[in-house]
Formats: sequence, C-alpha cells, structure tokens
Amino acid sequence: MSPSPSSPSTPRPEISPGTATAAAHSPSNGSHRLGSALRAARSLLPGSADYRDLRRTWKGDLIGGVTVGIVALPLALGFGVSSGLTAEQGLVTAIVAGMLAAVFGGSNVQVSGPTGAMVVVLLPIVATQGAGAVAAVTLLAGVIVVLAGALRLGRVVGVIPWPVIEGFTLGIACIIGMQQLPLITSAHQAEPGELSSNAIVAAVQSLLAMDPAHFVWGLGAVAIVVACMIISPRIHRSIPGSLVGIAVVTALAAVLPTPLARIGTIPSALPAPSLPTLDLGAMGTLLPAAATVAALAAIESLLSARVAAGLADTGVYDPDRELVGQGVASIGASLFGGMPATGAIARTSVNVRAGGRTRLASVIHALVLLAVVYAASGPVGMIPLAALAGVLIMTAVRMVHLATARTILRSTKADAATFALTALITVSFDLIAAVLIGVTLAAIFSLRTVSRSSGVALEPVRTADPEPGDEEIIAVRFTGQLFFISADRVFDTVMSVGPVTVVILRVSMLELVDATGARVLENIVRGLEGRGITVLLKGMRQGHSELFDTVGVLRALRHHKHVFADFDGALEHARSHVRRAHAARADTPVEATAKD
Repeated sequence: MSPSPSSPSTPRPEISPGTATAAAHSPSNGSHRLGSALRAARSLLPGSADYRDLRRTWKGDLIGGVTVGIVALPLALGFGVSSGLTAEQGLVTAIVAGMLAAVFGGSNVQVSGPTGAMVVVLLPIVATQGAGAVAAVTLLAGVIVVLAGALRLGRVVGVIPWPVIEGFTLGIACIIGMQQLPLITSAHQAEPGELSSNAIVAAVQSLLAMDPAHFVWGLGAVAIVVACMIISPRIHRSIPGSLVGIAVVTALAAVLPTPLARIGTIPSALPAPSLPTLDLGAMGTLLPAAATVAALAAIESLLSARVAAGLADTGVYDPDRELVGQGVASIGASLFGGMPATGAIARTSVNVRAGGRTRLASVIHALVLLAVVYAASGPVGMIPLAALAGVLIMTAVRMVHLATARTILRSTKADAATFALTALITVSFDLIAAVLIGVTLAAIFSLRTVSRSSGVALEPVRTADPEPGDEEIIAVRFTGQLFFISADRVFDTVMSVGPVTVVILRVSMLELVDATGARVLENIVRGLEGRGITVLLKGMRQGHSELFDTVGVLRALRHHKHVFADFDGALEHARSHVRRAHAARADTPVEATAKD
C-alpha cells in the first residue's frame, strides 16, 4: 500500500520563490483581477434592475414626471437667465441633462437640471470669460465628475457636517434672491461684465441704476407670482402656483403697456449637438473654473440623492454611479450648448411626493420639457423676466428652513459658529471656499472636543493594605484618545508630578493613540527617568504595542521588564524600588527584592 498523503514518509513538495511569483502572476490571477475590474465598471452603468419595479410603479411615475416637469419649466428658464446665459440654455440643460442623469445616475428618483447653486458659480465665469466659455467649462467639469465616480469618491460628501450644509444652503438662497434685483430694477437683462460677479456688489449696483418706472412694474410682477405660489397650494395641492403666477403676469403684460422685458425668441427645436471649442491656450483659466463647477455639482447632487433616499421607499442610491451619471449629464448638456447640471433637491422632492419611484419619472419630466420646446416656444418667449424673478425669489425663501437654523444656532457654540461663517463666506466670497473653510472649522472644533476627552489624571496609591512609602508612588491614568491636539496638555500635566520615586503609567484605558501621542509618552518616560524617577508601564494594549515599540516608548524605559499586564504586579515592583531607595538613603544594606 502506498503511503497516504499525510504520511511522514511522503515528502511535501517545496515551492520555490520563483514558483510562488509565477503563481501570483498566473493567467488565472490576472483574469480574476480583470473580472473584478469589469464588474466594478459594470456597476456604474445602467441595467435592467433599474426598472424592475416599473409594472408596479408606472402610474405614480407618470404623475410624478408630469408634475415635476411643470414645476421645472419656470425654474429652468429662470436659472438660465440668472446665470447670465439665456432661458433657452436653461431649458435645453433641463431636457438633456435631466434625461441622461435619469438613465445613468445612481438614484431612482433624482431629478437633475440647472440649479440655483450652479447659477452662483456660473455668473462670475460668464462675467470674466464670456458666455461662450460655459459649454467648454461644462464639458470639462462633466469629465472631472465622471472620473470622480470611476475613482469611487462618492462617499466623500459624507464628511461634510450638517451645519456646513445648512450654512451653505442659506448663503446660496441669499445670493439667488439678490441676483433677481437686476431683473426687477431694469428693463433689460444685464450684459456679461456689466455688473459685479459678487452678488452683494451687483445688488447695490442694480439699486443705484434703478429705473423707477420699471421697478414698480417689476415689483408688482414679483408680488403677483409670489402670491400665486402661496395661495394656489392652499386651494389645491396639485395647482402649480409658479405657472399660475407666470401665466397671470404674462397675460397682464400682453394687454397692458408695461416696460417689462421678455424672455424673447426661443427656438422650436433642440439645437444640433456639437463639440464645444477647447482652446488649449485658455486651459489655465478654464480648468480651475471647471474644477469649481465639478466640485459643486458633485456635492449638491450627492446631498440631494442622500436626502431623496430618506423621503420614501425609493431604494438605495449608489453615490459613485450618481457622480458618473451627473458627469455624463453635464457632458451631454455641453454638446447642446447647455450649462452644468446637478441633482435638484426641490424638484426631486416634488417627484417623490407626487408618486415617482423609478427613473421613468425623471425621464418623463425631460419629455414634458421637450414637448414645451416643440409645441409652446412662442408663448414661453413672451414671459416677462420679472415673473421668473418672482419664482426664483420664492424658491430662495423656501430653501431656508428657519426651524433648522434656530436648532443649529441653539445647539453648540462650535456648530453655530460653523453655520454662520459658512453662510457668510458663501454670500461674500466663494461657494467652494465656504465649504472647505466650513469643513476645516468643524474639524478644528471636533479635534478640540477630542482633546478635551483625552483624560490624564495623577492618582496617589490607595489600597486596602497600604505600605510605608506608598506616598512616593504616583499612578498616571490615561483615558480616551491621545492625539497631537492634546499632546502638550498631557505632557505638562504628567511632568508636573512632584518629587516621587516611581510613576506608573496606566494606559489600559487609552483607546486611540497617534504617532504624536506615542512620542509624548516617550518624552514623558525620558523626562521622568532623567529626573531619577523610575517609570513603569501598565496595561499596554495589543494594538498599541507595535506603535509604542516603533516610536521608542519601550526603549525609553530603564528596563525592558518595566512593562506589566496588571496593576498589582506593577505596584509590587514599584514598592520594591521604594524600599531600595529608602535603604540607599539610610545607607542600610537590605536584601534587594528588585533586580533591575
């Protein structure tokens, strides 16, 4: 009988390093990695699973799509005008980007198109680089957002604190409101560069150059639209107040001799797609603008998708695929001369409340807007710009939730400061800078809180059986975290210890330690040992041992045996050092109980 495989007489085959390397790079291994990469890429693309509930939800999707399409019409027109572009470009963006984001995005109910936040970013770009540069910036921004999704950066938005988001939203709402003043005070739409790119300065310029006659008519148009948007839902929830208000103002402007400026001619078909001109010499100015647009598009879209996921049973959303979808949407909009698009939380909420549950609703919303282009471009061109200003002013007001603002301001001083500063920077300077500064400020406040949770206490030895000399032993108890932010405070506290013989560092309750924290422990050990104080380490966790060894905490100890698992062992050893110190001071020979 031949020996069994487990028999000692059967030698095990040896695997040489070369064989191991070959196995690691075998075709099957490469095929596995390729398969994983393909599956990851496939997860970012549309599939049949996106529409598996369609038979159950199609009626709600139809109602939701038509409803949000009606709501989106005045917003698309208004945001196109407010960006320094045209109403046509806003409408084209809502159609093309809305369709592509619905198909390629990671949310089942997200509705995308031009938004107020993007208006805030685009206006200075139009003022400095001209309206012709917007398509190129949109294309580049779309590519950046697609790459961000492919690199799986969708979860990054989760690090943005709530006060930063709300401060950012409040700032955007203020800017949108101020941007409507030129449409109310003047009989013509401001040309690019005519007004400052800063919303506050532009608002002041508009008031100083105000046409009193037009201002009265413009203010009246805004009042009518706002009144309709407030009253219509009270009569019936299904009445679109913004469209009612626009219809009333347009009808009055048609029969009365008003000086109100109109939208103007809108083509009755989509423009032919064409690739935007990319001037390599202008890349130095286009790329920073595109990066800003991409960052805002990613942040706003992911925030909107995250909120939408909690509105109803709309299914989970994929943040990475959402970025890919929004990037594709902006690329598509650029080919038709449009502007950057993002997910729009207001339109998305309308979609969900009206019954939308799958991507079909967002697709129908785009088709409704497309029907407007082909069937109603003439009446749309007659809409006064002041009426659109009324819609956007009301939109800005509804973006601000006073209860939320009060909650944040009453929570903690750190959150209140973060909220207020983010809003102030958003209005006064730059949106992306506001988010970055807000996140940084929140991080600093959080680190300060963490530093306060880094506990360090000097404790005299108290036991049931005290011994003479226990007063010469001090235990230092560490709790919580030991990070760079609390390093100086911890060092100063421990080094303030008085003239003692032994210090026991109790680190068993130390949860997290970074390299700076470990270095502080090393400095504490060396500093105390330099003063002639013996240092013992008690309760070192398994997860900390490698860091302590690497940084040099263990090497700083007088002896490698000065590390103990429990306090009783450390205390007994400390007492032996005290007895030896007493004997040395008394110059009386005693039997040594500590050999180190």
